[in-house]
Amino acid sequence: MIRIAVLASGSGTNLQALLDADLVPGKVVLVASDKPDAPALGRSRRKGIPSIGFDRKALGRKALEQELVGLLADYAIDLIVLSGFLTILSAQFVNAYRNRIINIHPSLLPSFGGKGYYGERVHEAVLKRGVKISGATVHLVTEEADEGPILAQQALSVADDDTPETLGRRIRETIEWTLLPKTVQQYCRTLEEEMQIEHYLKGLRYPGRGIACGMSEEGKALLVYFITARSKHSRNRMLVAQNEAVRTEALDESLLVDPSLIIYRAIDRIGNAFVVANGDQSEAILASLSGGRSFEEGLADSTYEPDAPNYTPRISALFQAEGTRSYTLSILRRREDSSCEHAFFPYANLQAGEGHLIHTYEREAEPLPSFEGEPRRVLLKGSGEQLARSVWQSLDEQVRVGLCVKEIDLDSHEVQTIIINAEERR
Repeated sequence: MIRIAVLASGSGTNLQALLDADLVPGKVVLVASDKPDAPALGRSRRKGIPSIGFDRKALGRKALEQELVGLLADYAIDLIVLSGFLTILSAQFVNAYRNRIINIHPSLLPSFGGKGYYGERVHEAVLKRGVKISGATVHLVTEEADEGPILAQQALSVADDDTPETLGRRIRETIEWTLLPKTVQQYCRTLEEEMQIEHYLKGLRYPGRGIACGMSEEGKALLVYFITARSKHSRNRMLVAQNEAVRTEALDESLLVDPSLIIYRAIDRIGNAFVVANGDQSEAILASLSGGRSFEEGLADSTYEPDAPNYTPRISALFQAEGTRSYTLSILRRREDSSCEHAFFPYANLQAGEGHLIHTYEREAEPLPSFEGEPRRVLLKGSGEQLARSVWQSLDEQVRVGLCVKEIDLDSHEVQTIIINAEERR
């Protein structure tokens, strides 16, 4: 599902059109306004949608944007739709949601757009200029007002007796209320494809090791662990099942140089909790949990790998398959001062068909740069076996080494394990 936030300042007629439309795979999950008493908020509240109003005059634009950024993060928003939102968003805000903000403008851009052209001012300018065709444009938002890429346009004829009020009403009722929902739905379909884990991984030549946690579309827990490698030493391994665990083993033990960096428990189970890791920190995590301590405490003494100049991050995950049914992803990465950042990212309120992915390297370069920011939200399609096959195919065949997917029934706690290796021991 593509999670949509609508920002509105006025009556919210375009918002209403979105609320009444079929936006699948998109869904409006949040409405916010720069006016605490905006009528638009009443429309969404009647639909049971979280609706928050801010006082722009009291806050100022900078503080308002800070509030919005926090709110959008809390609701894991994928797409923002501006519906008569009068606050001009800063370049910093727009860049943070690059190609994820849609606006509708009541003219055929690039005509009658930009600073000062909003509301009835647009229609006043159209009539004053004497043009015979007007309409509406749905476009992506960029730093410059009304200059983003156009997604859709629709025109109508300007009547001889039109006033700014009648022209605006006809454009809203005959174009905007249909064009905006239709375009938003089409864009959600594009985003859905881009957010699938396979699509994301196809864009990475060398992600290193990766972990994804989430839920299948059928509501089963999914754990994904994969290895990509370039050096002969790193490629000298395979994934094997060993009781509840999945371990790495050497293809040729005579080629082992430093086993501590490539031989470890990648996935293991303790009760109905599952631990995933890209190194021997899994032993520390499992020991901590066995002793009644936390995932975070188990990683307290661990650090990034000593493989200069890359200093590969250690990534880990804990999936609680009962009780809260939540997961936490972690990365231990090197800071500029050589200290180790211990970052943890907890996720609850899990949604079917969704998850989060973290991997060791941001991109292929020399030296290899560590993964940046927070785990990527990804969509997980199909069963565990289908996901394993599709993720494997998305990894570059020149560097892929091994992949494991565990699919866990959260009611029976039965586990299916799927392992794919590039090579098997001869």
